[in-house]
Amino acid sequence: MARVRGFRHSGESREEAPEHSMDPRATEEAPYRPTVIDNAIYRDGERVDNPGSLADAFERLKQMPDSMAWIGLYRPKEWELVKLGEEFQLHELALEDAIVGSQRPKADRYGDTLFVVLRAARYLDEVEEVAFGEVHVFVGPNFVITVRHAEAPDLQGVRRRMESEPELLRQGPQAVLYAILDAVVDGYAPVIAGLQKDIEEIEVQVFGGDPSVSRRVYELSGEVIEFQRATSPLVGMIHGFIAGAPKYGLNDELQRYLRDVADHAITVTERISSFRQMLQNILIVNSTLVTQAQNEEMARMTEASIRQGEEVKKISAWAAILFAPTLVGTIYGMNFDFMPETHWVFGYPFALLLMGAVCLVLYTIFKRRDWL
Repeated sequence: MARVRGFRHSGESREEAPEHSMDPRATEEAPYRPTVIDNAIYRDGERVDNPGSLADAFERLKQMPDSMAWIGLYRPKEWELVKLGEEFQLHELALEDAIVGSQRPKADRYGDTLFVVLRAARYLDEVEEVAFGEVHVFVGPNFVITVRHAEAPDLQGVRRRMESEPELLRQGPQAVLYAILDAVVDGYAPVIAGLQKDIEEIEVQVFGGDPSVSRRVYELSGEVIEFQRATSPLVGMIHGFIAGAPKYGLNDELQRYLRDVADHAITVTERISSFRQMLQNILIVNSTLVTQAQNEEMARMTEASIRQGEEVKKISAWAAILFAPTLVGTIYGMNFDFMPETHWVFGYPFALLLMGAVCLVLYTIFKRRDWL
């Protein structure tokens, strides 16, 4: 294979794949590391050679047909993957996915080669985000090639584990794939714990009346949904491996290991589903509590307005009662010569009686209307 379809050689700029624009958080930014992290030849569960280059690994594998090559790459150059594709007869579509990155978890078989995409995860508690890593695994009859696009998962730890268990490593590339699956699924446990802790904190905030909790719930829901997308295909993928065990030579022991990983993956997916439901319920409860608080505030404002209105009515009633004698007194207090009332002997008592009668009538009216 001289060239992968849809890509330029390494000397030219690489076109950005649609997946990158759709998911900007798909990979983590990491410091530079050498492309080849580890390159080893294994026979009967033991490391027998450490080739200095990929070309040496190809040559050694040809010299020892009963051995297995395990090549670990970290963000390799396009030409390196093209070279690997030529040597191991990797399908161009699988190489294209490995070059682009940002793929969904999946397992595709191309002849004797199985291509698996896994998404590891780790939880960043300080920013409440799930950081996703990605690993592409090519599994052939006598080789395993891992291509990582982020720091996670720690495949060096997987290699150390396998080298410490030669009986398991002796079972070949399928055993290595199991170990990688197991490491990725086990790595979800701290993420589950981090999400659980944040949900518990959110519940305290909701019932404590924190107004900023809605934004936190919304953002955490997005992280849970993205985590669910990364984990939900795993159960079907692993069950597919188990179903194809007779055809591809997986022994009973390895099938038991895979079933254990499947059980852990099911537990993870169930917990994530419960987290989504809990966050949805929290949003509903928070909305209900906010609405209830708003209604209570409106009720308090209404009661205050009613009390204020009652006071205004009382003040207005007394102002009207006091205005009547003031009006009469003002009229009788005008100093005009031609006012017969001022020269009437009963004018003063009549004025007092008139003011009192008007006040009494107004008081009776306001009292009957509950203004006083």
